[in-house]
Amino acid sequence: MTIIKPRILLAEDDESLAYLIKDNLELFGFEVCHCENGISAFEAFENSDFDLCLFDVMMPVSDGFTLTQKIRNSNKDIPIIFLTAKGLKEDKIKGFRAGADDYMVKPFNMEELIFRIRVFLKRSGSGKQNSQADFIKLGSYIFSHQNFELTHEKATKKLTQKEANLLKLLCKHEGSMVKRETILKEVWGTDDYFAGRSMDVFISKLRKYLQYDASIEIINFHGTGFKLATKSQK
Repeated sequence: MTIIKPRILLAEDDESLAYLIKDNLELFGFEVCHCENGISAFEAFENSDFDLCLFDVMMPVSDGFTLTQKIRNSNKDIPIIFLTAKGLKEDKIKGFRAGADDYMVKPFNMEELIFRIRVFLKRSGSGKQNSQADFIKLGSYIFSHQNFELTHEKATKKLTQKEANLLKLLCKHEGSMVKRETILKEVWGTDDYFAGRSMDVFISKLRKYLQYDASIEIINFHGTGFKLATKSQK
């Protein structure tokens, strides 16, 4: 599998929320660098290249407004989105004046956040990179999570969103076993008995969709998990 990932700098002091955001963005093909405050986020920004920034406003040591102003002194173009509980008009105006491009009030919808990120990457000139990041080469297949398509020279299969999410998760951990409970929680949102039976059905469907390349296999570790592997990884 070959993949190019847009890099996102996330500054968020709420550890649980940061984990949720990071996990979801990585599932959709982004690479995320998480920092717990504005100081460490600015150091990361100076020492690496990023395509977009997601900043909380209220953070210890250095807040999101200050962080944004410092970044704007050296980079006028990188998209910056605020994620904050401060939803008053005055707060939004202050955020835009500091240099933010967009403002999302907590709690926010994760799908909407991902949509906005893709729009800003396209507008900022990272659209080509973002487009490339969505295409995963898997053996003789090309998989597009965004378009829900699995393409082979012999056929193109339109996937459901759940099928696409499941395949994306397996691709993310290609060559390694992913535990059943991890798959269930990330794709189904629950790890109960009925979701487990549904997952087994979806695994069978993916095996059928990948039948044109004998080098690809979804290996079942009975009662434990699954591994997406090529012949060299078995």
